[in-house]
Amino acid sequence: MPTKLTWENTEDIGIELYEQHPDTDPLTVRFTDLHKWIVELEAFADDPAKSNEAKLEAIQMAWYEEWKDNQ
Repeated sequence: MPTKLTWENTEDIGIELYEQHPDTDPLTVRFTDLHKWIVELEAFADDPAKSNEAKLEAIQMAWYEEWKDNQ
């Protein structure tokens, strides 16, 4: 995993979110909360304003795959 995460690290962010919120179904998380949780990740080091709906959706799907694999 990269030491610093950016919006392009969708898979790595998805794994981090799963580790932080293992009991949360990612599909129930609003994008506003998802954005907040990503920006709060210790390893996240990108401009919070550079996100968009497509990037959030890709991260949500990566997180969902990780969550689903562990159910």
